[in-house]
Amino acid sequence: MRTLIAGLWLASVAAAQPAALETELRRIFEKKEFAVKTFGPAAWLDGGAAYTTVENGELIRYATVSGERSVLLTAKALTPTGRTTPLKLDGYRWSSDHQRLLIFTNTRKVWRQNTRGDYWVLQPATGHLKQLGGAGEEASLFFAKFSPDGRRVGYVRGNNIYVEDLASGKITALTNNGSAKIINGMGDWVYEEELGLSDAFRWSPDSKSIAYWQFDTSGVGIFHLLDNTAATYPKLIPLPYPKAGTANSAVRLGVVAATGGKTRWLEIPGDPRENYLARMEWGGDRLRVQQLNRLQNRVDLLSADPRTGRTQRVFRDEDQAWVDLHEAHALPGGGFVWLSERDGWRRAYRVSPTGEAQALTPANVDAIQLLAVTQEHVLYLASPDNATERHLYRVPLAGGAPERLSRAPGTHSYRLAPKGDFAFHTHSSFDSAPVTDLVRLPSHETIRVLAKNDVKTSAPPAEFLKIEIAPDVSMDAWMIKPSNFDASRRYPVLVHVYGEPASVTVTNSWPGDRGHFHRALANQGYIVVSMDNRGTPAPKGRAWRKVVYGAVGELSAQDQAAGLKQLLATRSYLDPARVAVWGWSGGGSNTLNLMFRSPDLYKAGMSVAPVPDQTLYDTIYQERYMGLPQSNAEGYRRGSPYYFANGLKGKLLIVHGTGDDNVHYQGVEKLMNRLIELGKPFDLMAYPNRSHSINEGPGTSLHLHSLLARYLLEYVPAGGR
Repeated sequence: MRTLIAGLWLASVAAAQPAALETELRRIFEKKEFAVKTFGPAAWLDGGAAYTTVENGELIRYATVSGERSVLLTAKALTPTGRTTPLKLDGYRWSSDHQRLLIFTNTRKVWRQNTRGDYWVLQPATGHLKQLGGAGEEASLFFAKFSPDGRRVGYVRGNNIYVEDLASGKITALTNNGSAKIINGMGDWVYEEELGLSDAFRWSPDSKSIAYWQFDTSGVGIFHLLDNTAATYPKLIPLPYPKAGTANSAVRLGVVAATGGKTRWLEIPGDPRENYLARMEWGGDRLRVQQLNRLQNRVDLLSADPRTGRTQRVFRDEDQAWVDLHEAHALPGGGFVWLSERDGWRRAYRVSPTGEAQALTPANVDAIQLLAVTQEHVLYLASPDNATERHLYRVPLAGGAPERLSRAPGTHSYRLAPKGDFAFHTHSSFDSAPVTDLVRLPSHETIRVLAKNDVKTSAPPAEFLKIEIAPDVSMDAWMIKPSNFDASRRYPVLVHVYGEPASVTVTNSWPGDRGHFHRALANQGYIVVSMDNRGTPAPKGRAWRKVVYGAVGELSAQDQAAGLKQLLATRSYLDPARVAVWGWSGGGSNTLNLMFRSPDLYKAGMSVAPVPDQTLYDTIYQERYMGLPQSNAEGYRRGSPYYFANGLKGKLLIVHGTGDDNVHYQGVEKLMNRLIELGKPFDLMAYPNRSHSINEGPGTSLHLHSLLARYLLEYVPAGGR
């Protein structure tokens, strides 16, 4: 084993990196020359008749149709008394009457996102600007939001929920038991990471009460992150983190008056540690709650009476593998629209108040995402003819044929106006940078361009492929060739892999800095390839996605190896003697699996932030796709690279951040011990106190990608032969 931290090995291969590649990597990761412009933060006004956005530190209003521009708030208006610079609007939202603006600023990262910061309220008519939270600690408020009547703001501080009256400034504590073990109004780590639930309280429509989640983390195993660089002595950071098969937080839902008082707890059936309360929203004077069982193969939609706490089930969706979590879009007069895979495809259903479900979107086609329900239509993303793209469709609520609204090939995303008649629309393709425009719906005509990018790629256009690996099994793939490609020569291959159920890599969308990294390597003389195996969340039907249940890691390794063999057999310009693979997170895990299980195919691998042993990852993610380790011990073993390390033959680089709260460095240390025991040489780069993204600190991203490039150049030589 060579430990890269020592610097000796780094110095020995530094010369192997061509100056042109070093320059290109600096352009990407240091100078940020290829960063794309985005639009916003923006907010719709007057039901979509206007919108606001931030320009040069000022809040600007635009009339949607005419484009008439006016300065709504100057930098001076956003500057607190006694300060010389305006508040930075990291986020903002209007009160329902648009008389007050809630400003989120001075934000701080908590795990993955900037959820902590300061909040201010501005009254544009009077110029009155006030910071919320009283004399509390700087940047200590979470998830502040107006009451529907605009008279108060609720927020979380110190794991307790508070309400602040905007007229009097009075602050009322709605909970007082927040602690290291009890969390009110915020998600715990695993809910935030895997269920997307971090903001965990909801105002009632009449502004009289707040419904909230409470997490009791006692009984959850504490994982200690070790920060060796914080001071002279190491700092231990305790993190309640439930690993697969272990105890979750006990979670309950309560309703409390906005003026304070006793909480009424909802009567949710089942063990609070063996079920997930994944969603809760107000619907009139009742609450809609989504309850997932621990195996996540059943979701119940419950209707709760906040006055009594009593609940009743109004709808159930279930699957032999797992159910994906979706929002229930309420319909006027009762009922809702729901996405379900009950017939083998993800379709939108109109569900009546009594639970009867009627399919709205067509059979044998996946609805990828439900965007909105208007008075007459359901708006959703789908791509029936090309799983690598995303397009806007609408279908009548009353039933009928779907209509495609987006036109251009590629990937489309939307932020719809309240009535669904306008949208901020972003479009990109693999070779064309994102463009955001304002569109009118349903015609999809562009009213004006809001953000345009002229970023140029440095390699030929990507080639999209379909790779047949078995009867009726075709994997989507892309390939990037060098600018000076010569089909009469043979080139080394770099496979970029992810391969797990959480994401896809093969989409006709702008790939960002990672795409520029791959193009830079291609121009050094590599052919870069990526393939989406079965079990990835492509819109190809339930069977494609869920065939992986109980076999994550095992099936992906089989499919990826089969896809590579097919490419090598059918394309003479690919050199089978020079093949490398790399991936991050689940892709890091699959890199290990491929290096260990198919050692004669892959000559080198770069595994970034992998999960070598699935039992060391969190409950919600791992159990969703694998079941409990207590009942699927063999599946966990067969999916974990750790148990196949004896197969390693090629050159292996493992990269991890020691401060990774998501995929713990613990797993890499366990794998290192196994490789050492087996006498297998490998290389390691540990980034001190970096998280799962390994991007904290000056120079980190450049250093990491330079490392990957140098390793590739040394062990899989570049260029056509």
